[in-house]
Amino acid sequence: MPRPHKQKLAIDGGPKAIERFEGKGKPKVGVEEFMELADTWGFSPRRLARIAEAIEGADAELGNGPFLNRSYNPRPSKVDAFERAAARLLGARHVYAVSSGTGALHAAYVAAGIGPGDEVIVPGFTFMATASTVVLARAVPVFCEIDESMTLDPADFERRITARTKAVVPVHMAGCVCNMAAVMRVARKHKLEVIEDCAQAFGASFRGRRVGTIGHLGAYSVSSYKPTGGGECGLVVASSARRMARAQQLAECGGLWRPDRFARQRWPGELFCGTNYRLSELEGSVNLVQVRKADAQLKRWRRNKRRVLARLKPFEGIRPQTIHDIDGEVGHSITFFPPTTDDSLRLAEALRAEGLGAGTRAGKSGLDWHIYHDMEPLQGHRSATPEGCPYTCPHFTGPLPDYTRDACPRTNDLYARAVTVGVDQWWTARDCAAAARAILKVLAAYYPPDPDPHAVAWLP
Repeated sequence: MPRPHKQKLAIDGGPKAIERFEGKGKPKVGVEEFMELADTWGFSPRRLARIAEAIEGADAELGNGPFLNRSYNPRPSKVDAFERAAARLLGARHVYAVSSGTGALHAAYVAAGIGPGDEVIVPGFTFMATASTVVLARAVPVFCEIDESMTLDPADFERRITARTKAVVPVHMAGCVCNMAAVMRVARKHKLEVIEDCAQAFGASFRGRRVGTIGHLGAYSVSSYKPTGGGECGLVVASSARRMARAQQLAECGGLWRPDRFARQRWPGELFCGTNYRLSELEGSVNLVQVRKADAQLKRWRRNKRRVLARLKPFEGIRPQTIHDIDGEVGHSITFFPPTTDDSLRLAEALRAEGLGAGTRAGKSGLDWHIYHDMEPLQGHRSATPEGCPYTCPHFTGPLPDYTRDACPRTNDLYARAVTVGVDQWWTARDCAAAARAILKVLAAYYPPDPDPHAVAWLP
């Protein structure tokens, strides 16, 4: 329609009111932030000065600066690349990066449909996050025994199943892999969801399959605290697209993961209220590199553990840890069980004196949130509010689970007696031989050789 204005509008072919703005600022994230990262890396002051000199004035090249969120990123996302690299390494189709291993567990539980009225069986020896995120998913954790592998005992897992049991969480603790064949047999028999906690075993495998891909879901921590990873990072792996969509909705309910972010739900139950466990491009960048290094790292640890174990001999009273897959576990430690906790303390001290990194939980003081009866936030069936859900939830019809010291006596015993010796991935063959000599020297000082030809072998 005709316009009454005297000046022709730009939309009608007239001159633009603004050709350009004079003000020009610096990028939001630029050289200063980069230098803080360089300082975080721990470079020397001299090296930092050289880096600063090399990038002086680089703000002019950066435009608005890097965008450190994977979504709407003008550059190829490092988080996307990290997920693809992890998927290739793990042999998994559905992989989603989140901000922590704890977030990965929470998302996996919700993806499995765990909720009010459900029980989830977890081993008594694990980090507390395995159980606390069950409560966060509004279900009730039930602890079961471990065995001499220091991982879940499949027989006791089956004994603890009730009509309320929805899932089991085998934990590949300290890089040691569970007997997943036995776990899966029991789970299939009772129609249970299996969520593998791989927080301490990224890249490990059982009989040729990477842990986390054997059950219905897997949760990983890829962080500074673990053999592989830097910063805070987690991964969720799912056996089906529907399970993955539920995990993504819990972890990123803003919908940025969806093909059409604000579209109506594509199937019943796709959309629900979740939270934000998104991973930043900074962690994505670091952990992309970490994943690329993982296989070589695992190869070095496994090789060196084999070198040490091959030289060790049986001694009366000493029980080596059960190893379910010597070629699949991470391999960064050697564990054995002396007859008593007093022996454990004596042996750990003697091994350290010989120059080996060795430890035991025998005689510890204070709480340790890696053993069920010390997990203070769970004691007394606590929750975030006084109402006590999920323990008081009307959907939960069972007796309250036992979190006292008497619940898993075998776990208590193994946890207290275990002596662990660290294995360094960078040891040479001579270093491994020296480590084996030190272990043999200490054990021979206290125990006679075991003449039993059927004694448990150090190297399976």
